[in-house]
Amino acid sequence: MLFDRRKLLLGGAAGLILPGLARGALAQGAPLSPAQIGTFPDGVSADSVFVGLNMPLTGVFSGDGSDLKLGYELAIAQINAGGAIPAAWGLKGKGVLGRQIRYKVADTEGKPNVAVQAATQFVQRDKAILFQGSVSSAEAIALEELASRDKVLYMVGIAGSNDVTGKNCQRYGFRSQQNAYMAAKALAPVVAKALGKKLKAAFLVPDYTYGQTVYDSFAKFTKEQGWTQVLKETVPLGTADYSSALLNIANSGADVFINICFGSDAVASTKQAEQFGILSSMKLVVPNLSSFQDKEVGPELMQGVYGSCDFWWTIQDRYPLAKTFVETFSEKNKYKPRWGAHIGYMQTYLWALSVERAGGFNPVDVIKVMEASKSQPYESTVGRVYFRAEDHQMVRPIPILKGKAPSAMKGPEDFYEVIDVVDGESVMNPPDLFGCKLGSYT
Repeated sequence: MLFDRRKLLLGGAAGLILPGLARGALAQGAPLSPAQIGTFPDGVSADSVFVGLNMPLTGVFSGDGSDLKLGYELAIAQINAGGAIPAAWGLKGKGVLGRQIRYKVADTEGKPNVAVQAATQFVQRDKAILFQGSVSSAEAIALEELASRDKVLYMVGIAGSNDVTGKNCQRYGFRSQQNAYMAAKALAPVVAKALGKKLKAAFLVPDYTYGQTVYDSFAKFTKEQGWTQVLKETVPLGTADYSSALLNIANSGADVFINICFGSDAVASTKQAEQFGILSSMKLVVPNLSSFQDKEVGPELMQGVYGSCDFWWTIQDRYPLAKTFVETFSEKNKYKPRWGAHIGYMQTYLWALSVERAGGFNPVDVIKVMEASKSQPYESTVGRVYFRAEDHQMVRPIPILKGKAPSAMKGPEDFYEVIDVVDGESVMNPPDLFGCKLGSYT
């Protein structure tokens, strides 16, 4: 691997300006970042950089993927235009370090192999300096592996599995969404206080990394609250008919139905659960609410339902950057942003901020800035956040929601009451709990 001190000091193709952290490292004789790595500096032109966007626009997760896409596109448009909104995040001028963001969108269909093929094209054909997105944790894990192999930065989209920043973590991957452990530890005490301590629970679990790790975490933390598991029904991703599993749940004697399915699977299974009388005889808890589960299931069935999510639009009253996001997104897209859109929007800004802090697009420098963000946290749409250096999991607040009765809704999209916003530090797993080993920078 070649190292070019002059290119680092003068910027070379990327116009690199060393930040204080890098200057300190040079002064101490630390090794320089490689002058060439991944798509750097070939992917940085005098006036632009390319970012690849990967998300399912068809299939089980298409609703969440479409929302995610709009969040990315809004952030990119705002950053390219410059002005007051990106300045409020801390960015300077138009674009990122004066370069406009070009992008293309690929439909992954929610399939890891399709996601990897699309991202590979972005890297090889378009010299992507960054690629982003996913809705399935299986997609995210496959894309993380590609990122570390090709040494191109990857920002995970929607993905809740503990494995993403656990045993499958990668040096070149970062996640802004809370993991399953964090969500479960935040939600379990809230539902136990609201519903009771000594309850029997039945689980509906999609059979892939997301479903299994959400189950593991939520079962652990509800057990600590005194709940007893009476049934676990495992179903394939994309199941159309849940009748066999739901019949068993209906006859289980459970007090609480815990539905871990996500996307259109969450919608279908919840509607079918109503047909089996489950929702009238049991309380419904959803560890991770899907972006449009509220609208597609309807408030009549979602009232009283507890769950967690990355973002809910009414928390705009707590955070100024969230208010601007909700207002500009709603104006452009004619609906309130869901948490998929929020992930795309926030992480694009955090990447841009990290590049500016690094003084260039070299992925090693950007990664090191993100890993050092605990000492210089980001102000974001959910308040102050940072990426943990040990596993690249964001430490961030977690909203806990309860579905509103139709009569309590103040508008057509006022589906949830925000019960709590749980401090992220209080629910973090130990960094080594899930076996994360990040690997080499180079």
